[in-house]
Amino acid sequence: MRSVAAYGITMLGASFWGLTGLFVQRLYMFGFSPIHVVTIRMVLSMVILFSIVGIIRPYLLKIHLRDLPYFIGLGVVSIALFNWFYFTVMEQASLSVAVVLLYTSPVFVALMSRFVFQEAFTVNKIGAVVLTTAGCSLVAGFFPFGSMNLTVSVVFFGLASGFFCGLYSIIGKSVSRKYHSVTITAYSMMCGGAFLLPVSGIEKNLMPFLEPIVWIYALGSVLVSTILAYVLYTAGLKYIESSHAAVLATIEPIVGIIVGVLVFGDELTGWQSAGIVLVFSSIILSVFSNGNKFTSKRQRRYFSDNGNAM
Repeated sequence: MRSVAAYGITMLGASFWGLTGLFVQRLYMFGFSPIHVVTIRMVLSMVILFSIVGIIRPYLLKIHLRDLPYFIGLGVVSIALFNWFYFTVMEQASLSVAVVLLYTSPVFVALMSRFVFQEAFTVNKIGAVVLTTAGCSLVAGFFPFGSMNLTVSVVFFGLASGFFCGLYSIIGKSVSRKYHSVTITAYSMMCGGAFLLPVSGIEKNLMPFLEPIVWIYALGSVLVSTILAYVLYTAGLKYIESSHAAVLATIEPIVGIIVGVLVFGDELTGWQSAGIVLVFSSIILSVFSNGNKFTSKRQRRYFSDNGNAM
């Protein structure tokens, strides 16, 4: 795959994450809690993926049992925990604070990638991370400085959401050359759904499912902002560095802001506009980073030693 296409599908996948609000906000109106919505998305994604892939491309569901910990890591440790911490910050502080702390994830990915994959920590990459952090802070309204009291627990949970979100790029990179992105997404959703189903308490709120419109919103969140988003983003991880992918993924809050303005009538301030410019600047800086290589020597050794399961 050409570099432009790799960056393109990665950003497209992250953009679909930004469309989540189109469906999730509607589901909240029917009494679902955030953990309920996450459970619905993961369980339905698992059912749809295994049903369709099992009929059309059953060989894509073949995995080695020794790789199961990777899928548990993606589904439970990354996706499920990241959402739990993220929604906890929303509940205890605000959406703005949650978004800012969540998008510290490129910083964590850049640091982890340096030690896990030996990805170069270039000046351009550092600049992209700084621009990303500053841009997301402006977009979320965290800056200019104002009176905002944050407890230690809120800061901890927010940073934890960024860390676990960033883990997806790290763990996903490790298996992205061994399995198809559809395979990775299917088994990640299976593991995450199996973890959330018994602990979410969604069985106590099944009445809304009698409404056909609930299924429309649920399927929209699953097909667009879950399955397509993770499949495309994971596919892009095959060809670009994890730290670059994490920076490119910051297009998600920008899409979310645009949806809010165009669909829900939210107002876009001058500071938010400046933040959007900074985030897009970080993306451009990441794409045209000096010395960019699709895979490092250590990554190539890893994939060569482990072979291909397909």
